[in-house]
Amino acid sequence: MLTMNYTITYYSAEVEAFGNGLFELRLKGQEGIARVFYCTLVGKRIVMLHSFVKKTPKTPPKERRIAETRMKEIKHDAR
Repeated sequence: MLTMNYTITYYSAEVEAFGNGLFELRLKGQEGIARVFYCTLVGKRIVMLHSFVKKTPKTPPKERRIAETRMKEIKHDAR
């Protein structure tokens, strides 16, 4: 596991409260459009959960389920 130190700053308390779910980052590369699902945790941590190259117009449900399962594991272990 690669660990890098970053500081996460929220614009407001409302934005911080919103940041407790699953997020998707979109990256355009040579192989196509890549997606990375991530979540934020207390302690100002960002955890990259799952990445894949998108080949269809919609995000495949399987890819989202993988990220959601991992997010639940991470949030359960963070308690």
